[in-house]
Amino acid sequence: MKIAVMGTGGVGGYFGARLAAAGSDVAFIARGAHLKAIQEQGLRVSSANGDVTIQPANATDDPAAIGPVDIVLFATKLWDVETSGAACGPLLKSDGPTGPTGVVTFQNGVDAEPRLAGVLGGQHVIGGVAAIAAVIGEPGLIRHTGTMAGLEFGELDGTKSPRVEALLSACEAAGFNAGIADDITRSIWRKMALLAPFSGVSSFGRTNFGGIRADPELNEMVDAAVEEVFAVAEAEGIAVGDNMRAFVVRAVGTLPDVMTSSMAQDLERGNRLELPWLSGAIVRIGAGRGVPTPTHARIVEALTPFQDGKPV
Repeated sequence: MKIAVMGTGGVGGYFGARLAAAGSDVAFIARGAHLKAIQEQGLRVSSANGDVTIQPANATDDPAAIGPVDIVLFATKLWDVETSGAACGPLLKSDGPTGPTGVVTFQNGVDAEPRLAGVLGGQHVIGGVAAIAAVIGEPGLIRHTGTMAGLEFGELDGTKSPRVEALLSACEAAGFNAGIADDITRSIWRKMALLAPFSGVSSFGRTNFGGIRADPELNEMVDAAVEEVFAVAEAEGIAVGDNMRAFVVRAVGTLPDVMTSSMAQDLERGNRLELPWLSGAIVRIGAGRGVPTPTHARIVEALTPFQDGKPV
């Protein structure tokens, strides 16, 4: 299987490296100092699950140099969906042994799929959920926190197509957790019910999960923020149900104390934030559905001055 990674950050870099180490033909799209380091020293992953170095790594900033692939792991930041989506053009083919090129949206938020479909056409878009805490530790190095690392993906219509079956086989060969979702839209909202509260509160409190647990006010904020996401999801027609609630409650109780969100790390570094597509999206969708979201509104108010990358 030929795979391209669009956005070789924590998610794309980690899983792309694991797939490459297991024998998949993987090309990495990156830029700047990160790209230069990968080209010169290989792509390195530091992880409790085992370190890996892909050297040499097929890395470029030009998708045309890669050509058509079977799968694109699409893992850019949410503000870059349309621009990076348009750049995927040379990677796409209309048909092949497993069908059209599948572009799997391993991103945060709940709107990457329709946005990407508007650029590429719906036939190419596959929904995805990544469960991992990983960042670019330094140019050329992906630093993974903890041991959690898994992917879930699926066709938006729920079919088990040859391309998602082939991707699952490649993931299983790479040795990390992966699965095909029966309802990937519900899975995306399930992640949102954990991610938006955790990202928002960890950034609001400038802390990690251990700091949140140690602070009664932040604990209450997480609980309230989770319930607001559930209420908005139900208003959007997503069946929350006991399984989704149990997943989020279990995750809140078991995520490592040292784990923090990528948005909190971006805030600390003075980088741009995904706030408008996380807590901001909950506020926006909730307003459209008549669902109150005061906790997420508080987070948005506090963090908006920093969302364009102003120093803390």
